[in-house]
Amino acid sequence: MREIDLHLHTTASDGTYTPAQAVELARELGLAAVAVTDHDTAAGYAEAARAGAALGIEVVPGIEISTKFGRAVHILGYYIDPEAESLKAVSDWLVRDRDQRNRKMAELMAADGLPVDYDQMRRRFGAVIGRPHFAELLVELGLAENMQDAFDRYVEKGRKYYLPRTILPIERAIEIIRQAGGQPVLAHPFQYRLDDGGLRELIEHCLDQGLKGMECRYSGYGPEQTAYLERLAGEYGLVKTGGSDFHGAVKPQISLGGAHVPYAFLAELKASAGQKP
Repeated sequence: MREIDLHLHTTASDGTYTPAQAVELARELGLAAVAVTDHDTAAGYAEAARAGAALGIEVVPGIEISTKFGRAVHILGYYIDPEAESLKAVSDWLVRDRDQRNRKMAELMAADGLPVDYDQMRRRFGAVIGRPHFAELLVELGLAENMQDAFDRYVEKGRKYYLPRTILPIERAIEIIRQAGGQPVLAHPFQYRLDDGGLRELIEHCLDQGLKGMECRYSGYGPEQTAYLERLAGEYGLVKTGGSDFHGAVKPQISLGGAHVPYAFLAELKASAGQKP
């Protein structure tokens, strides 16, 4: 069975592999296709697509937008136009908001004597910084034993150096993806810790906004969870998708291709998006 991975992050957001390196790894693992779904940006797609063309790996343009519906929820967008003005405008705003949040987090750490300089972090890690980069630096400075320890003690929600970001309403995120010609998909449904009724309420609300699919296969989801989500997707007429949520070294427990997603899922997504088989 040919397998794919429709959920991965690169250095364009908070992953540690460049877009080209992620595609190269996909080729080494024998994957037939991947989707680059960086947080709030499609900036990594062009590089990934060039690598895919050279290596014979299909690369789907994508994005993952952080939203809220009473709680944090993520919406994936597939077959977006990475150059769509509506998408770029919102993406730029979200990236600026994240940058301002990160600078304030670094300033809080520095004020307490932690040797964290945000401008140095940007020179080292690039323009897009996330909490995993803070965690990596804290480990290197000997202030945490490992990445999880750094999150638990310093930058997880409720900890001293955590600051929230501006998050779009779920209705706006779906609208942005649709305006960019994309297919909105509900990401990793079990991560929201909802019961059956709560998940159905979320799905039905998103359907009213134009939701087209749901991520049914995901790292750590067992056979029973996967079967439940696939039944739910069928009940609501949603396209089934799946992916690992690969980030590279910042989440070493997650392997590219680890969700074992069949190519048939991509064929269904293509049909929904009006793409050629």
